[in-house]
Amino acid sequence: MIYRQFQNLELSALGLGCMRLPVVGGDDGTIDESAAQEMVDYALEQGINYFDTAWGYHNGQSETVIGRCLKKHLRDQFYLATKFPGYDPSNMDKVGEIFEKQLEKCQVDYFDFYLFHNVCEKNIDGYLDETHGIFQYLMKQKENGRIRHLGFSAHGAMPVLKRFLAQYGAHMEFCQLQINYLDWTFQDAKAKVELLDQYGIPVWVMEPLRGGRLANLKAEDATVLTALRPQEGVPAWAFRFLQTIPQVKMILSGMSNMDQLKDNIATFATDQPLNEEEMSALEKIADSMTREFRVPCTACHYCTSHCPQGLPIPDLLRVYQEQRFSNGGFIPAMFVSTLPEEKRPSACIGCRSCEAVCPQQIKISEIMADFTVKLSEAEG
Repeated sequence: MIYRQFQNLELSALGLGCMRLPVVGGDDGTIDESAAQEMVDYALEQGINYFDTAWGYHNGQSETVIGRCLKKHLRDQFYLATKFPGYDPSNMDKVGEIFEKQLEKCQVDYFDFYLFHNVCEKNIDGYLDETHGIFQYLMKQKENGRIRHLGFSAHGAMPVLKRFLAQYGAHMEFCQLQINYLDWTFQDAKAKVELLDQYGIPVWVMEPLRGGRLANLKAEDATVLTALRPQEGVPAWAFRFLQTIPQVKMILSGMSNMDQLKDNIATFATDQPLNEEEMSALEKIADSMTREFRVPCTACHYCTSHCPQGLPIPDLLRVYQEQRFSNGGFIPAMFVSTLPEEKRPSACIGCRSCEAVCPQQIKISEIMADFTVKLSEAEG
């Protein structure tokens, strides 16, 4: 196992994400605890020392099960991370109650790492509203030693990230982002990493395989990679890409069975960052995967100045392409839900005033109509 230096700690470069533990009968809320215990024991034996859970994972069961699995091991053998569930606005005034319950569920006296969970468009106002007392409470727990390191995870776009950092960046020790070679440009991950670097904040990675999508490439893409590194499996390329980014200190993988765990541990036995030719190959593969879904918007905002409805068109186009690529996903629906009704895609009246001034000649009115249909279908 390779390790990364974080302050005075040696963290395994691979962490066990506890959002996709083995389950019984396909029920996400019923974890196969004996299988999970076997994975936790093996992970620790092979040098993984970081475990990442959260209040909502596995319908609230992840913290409880991972707490029991880790309880048989010495406390100084592992680092445990969990998160305050601000993704649900109804939790904003319950930080103390939830934190105490998390300690109880995980059967620990302190958390090594604790995060503001999923900073995004939906909850940024609540997180920054200090009348909820979230930041003050968590800082107090850090002073008392019940939180050793405080950070945040984020799925929001750059404006959200900038707002959070402007208020709390000086106190954040790490940030967890969705990063992989597809989202490096598709979700603007590269720019987010560069922004965090300006604050001196190291990066934790979630979704390194894009929910498994980067583990199963088209045959012609896999052939290109095999020619460059015959000894490397397709999933390993996603991890090697992340080993190439110096700001990355922790790579979390939600492994669901022993085979996945063993394969990933084998990859992290060595540190093998990519060279320029290999990076270029991944860039071309990512481009081919997303090309048909990309909207050529440059955010010039000519459209918004001519929209009689005042729609945030560039933002809507950005999440529309994610909706198409992911065939749904939570990010587009989450973003649109934060907008007032009169600013959503359904508010487009199809006047085409925006299209008359769009330098890229994007059929914006057609996209808004399609986006409205897709969001409706996703709601059921």
